[in-house]
Amino acid sequence: MPGCVFVPTMGALHEGHAALIRKGAELARHRGRACIVSIFVNPTQFNERSDFERYPKTLEADVALCREAGAEAVFAPSVEVMYPDERSAPVPVLPRVAVEPGLEDRFRPGHFAGVCQVVLRLFRLVRPAAAVFGEKDWQQLRVVAAMTREQGLPIEIIGHETIRDPDGLAMSSRNRFLSAVEREAALAIPRALHAARRARTATEAETAMAGVLSGVDVEYAVVRDAQTLANVGNGPARALIAARVGRTRLIDNAAWSP
Repeated sequence: MPGCVFVPTMGALHEGHAALIRKGAELARHRGRACIVSIFVNPTQFNERSDFERYPKTLEADVALCREAGAEAVFAPSVEVMYPDERSAPVPVLPRVAVEPGLEDRFRPGHFAGVCQVVLRLFRLVRPAAAVFGEKDWQQLRVVAAMTREQGLPIEIIGHETIRDPDGLAMSSRNRFLSAVEREAALAIPRALHAARRARTATEAETAMAGVLSGVDVEYAVVRDAQTLANVGNGPARALIAARVGRTRLIDNAAWSP
């Protein structure tokens, strides 16, 4: 629907997604347009086939949540619709923020190729004026914004703050895989971000996060420039964490300043 406000998702929706949809619906009302949500579990952005197969599929409940949150329509395409051939769904040239920071691009090689492929295909099918993405996937947000700009697409990319459970854990479709003991261990992630805020330098912040995260399997816990994800400069910065708790991989981030 040309000119709509678009909220792309992979389903297994929770209150964090509902917040994105409510934001999209609010923006759409102000613009006299519709809010459209897509639900598509994209196989090209999973590094492990088992992770793709384990990803929850809850379409009926997802559609109900979309309706309650204010979406006018749900687009739930098949793989055949999304990827009919290579010409229809090419992988675009990836922006630097997708390949250089050594964060998700290092630990999930090929992930952002799949993200950019599916988002570009969705943008061309839906033709929105604006799209809303959550800030929990911070590098993904920056990648999508950069790709959209470099592709010359007239689409406004809007970030929405991370929604958290009362205990501080960022809402994620993967949280359902955590046992009670693992969830308690996962709370080290928001605590580490809180510890980073008290540090005076980026190096001290990274040391503080590492200390708090000693009980989980950390992939990275760093402070980077908020836009480029290169080393911290004079502009806004972001503390970013990826860690595995049991079999479940979790990511989180927060704004950081000395």
